[in-house]
Amino acid sequence: MRAIESGYARLIQNLVAFAQNEQEIRAVLMIGSRARTDHPADEWSDLDLLVFATEPKKYVRSGDWVKQIGVPLLTFTEQTPGGDWERRTLFEGGLDVDFAISSTQGLEYIAHNPFPADVVDLLRRGTRVLIDKDALLALVQKQPLPPTVAKPPPGEAEFLNVVNDFWYHALWTAKHLRRGELWWSKSGLDMRLKELLRKMLEWHAQATHPAGFDTWLRGRFLEEWADPRALAALPLVFAHYDTEDMARALLATMDLFQWMEQETAKGFQYDGLTAGEQAVTQEVRELLAYNAG
Repeated sequence: MRAIESGYARLIQNLVAFAQNEQEIRAVLMIGSRARTDHPADEWSDLDLLVFATEPKKYVRSGDWVKQIGVPLLTFTEQTPGGDWERRTLFEGGLDVDFAISSTQGLEYIAHNPFPADVVDLLRRGTRVLIDKDALLALVQKQPLPPTVAKPPPGEAEFLNVVNDFWYHALWTAKHLRRGELWWSKSGLDMRLKELLRKMLEWHAQATHPAGFDTWLRGRFLEEWADPRALAALPLVFAHYDTEDMARALLATMDLFQWMEQETAKGFQYDGLTAGEQAVTQEVRELLAYNAG
C-alpha cells in the first residue's frame, strides 16, 4: 500500500511540474476516491483528474505527453458519459490514471453560473485543486453549494419506457437464443438487460428509502445500497456462454426485474404489470421451453 501511495504521489508531482510549463493547460482538479473522505481511496483505487485546457484536442489526439509524467505501459482514449474525452493511462507499477480532458470555456461557465446537478454532486463528494492558473477553480470553490436536494424519481413516462424497453429486449434475447445466435443473445442478456436492471435497482432503492438515499453513480457501491433480496438474486442472473445457462439466466433476470418493477411502481404510485409484459413473459417461456426440448 505504501509503495502504491508513493507511486501516485510521484505521478501527481510530475503532472504538476508538466502542467505548469504547458501554456494550454490552465487547471487540474483531482476528483474521485483520492479526493474523497467518504469511501476514500484504497490500494485498488485509480487516480481521477480533470484537466482543463485551451486546446483539449491536443491532449486527446496524442498520448505522447503522458511520458513526461511517468512510464506508460499503455494509453487510450474513451468518451465520458458527459460527452468529453478522457485519456486513460496505465503507468508502470499498475498505477491507473484517468485524465478527463475538458475545455477551459466549460470551466469559465461553471465558475460564473449556478452549478449543474452533476457538478454539485462532484464537488460535494470531494475535490483537490492541483493547478489553477486563472483562479477559476478558486471561484468555483468560493461558491456555496446549494442544499442537498434528493434525486428526483423518474417521471412515469420515463419509468414505463425503461419497463417496456426491458420486456421488448427480453423477448428479443429469447428469439436470438432460439435461433442459436449465442453471441448476439448474450449481448442482449448481459449488456442491454443488465443496464436496464441496474437502473431499476437504483429506482427501487429510491422508492423504498427516505428521500436523499444515495445510490451513487452507475452501480458504484451497489452492494451497499441495493435491496438484500436483489443482491442474493444477482449471482443467478449472469450466464455462461451456452444455450441452457443463458436461458436459465434470462428467466432469472426477468423474475428479478419483475418484482423490483412492481415494488418500485407501487412506491412511486405508478401503474404496475402491463398486459404486454404478461404476454412477453409467456412467449419467452414458450420459446425457451421449445429450445430446451
